[in-house]
Amino acid sequence: MKYVNFIFLITFICYYTLNVSAKMTDKIKITHVKNDFSIQELNNKFWKEAKDVIVDKYWSGENAPVGRHFKTKLLWSDSALYVRFEANQAEPLVVSEKANLKTKTRGLWDRDVCEIFLVPNKNEPRKYFEFEIAPNGEWIDLGIYQKTDERITDWNYNSGMQSAARIEKDRVIMALKVEWKAFGAVPKSGDVWRGNILRCVGREPTRGYLAWQPTRTKEPSFHVPEAFGNFQFSE
Repeated sequence: MKYVNFIFLITFICYYTLNVSAKMTDKIKITHVKNDFSIQELNNKFWKEAKDVIVDKYWSGENAPVGRHFKTKLLWSDSALYVRFEANQAEPLVVSEKANLKTKTRGLWDRDVCEIFLVPNKNEPRKYFEFEIAPNGEWIDLGIYQKTDERITDWNYNSGMQSAARIEKDRVIMALKVEWKAFGAVPKSGDVWRGNILRCVGREPTRGYLAWQPTRTKEPSFHVPEAFGNFQFSE
């Protein structure tokens, strides 16, 4: 009987630990900075104030190889959101031969990119904004309305996002800055927005689709609002 109780206790502890861990990892606190800075400053001292968010799983929830892992830092000021991606690069880059840095690049998601989805209005959880950046600095911004049976994309959405990127030997660093006017809302300390952090890397048939919050769809898909995590704006 004591043996059975011991097994039950161990099982309960494991179950509790896993669930607490899962709950802890579905929220990111975005650090507030008092001063704005140029997104070109990929090593600006303010980035050190943000905690690393490690993304090491595919959309399916399966572990991705270390060569595809990436980490993200998020900051916010009174005027803008800052996002920095640092991605391991253990395979040939999939980027366009000549980077277009002046206008958004449609189909960017078919190459190497890091992405962030953000839902500013909790009352409209299926309406969100998508921002992508490639290792060569190409970018795209979109307004998304993910209905239950179709996706409506605002291709003309103009966030005015700023981007920067640098390719190194075994990693790529990418960053973007978006002013709050692009969201139609300005967060305050304590507010929570929904969203996800993502990466597409490599070529088919071994192309990888990584997600901070796995969507666990049958086929790779990032557009699953129900799977989004929480971004909390801290002081």
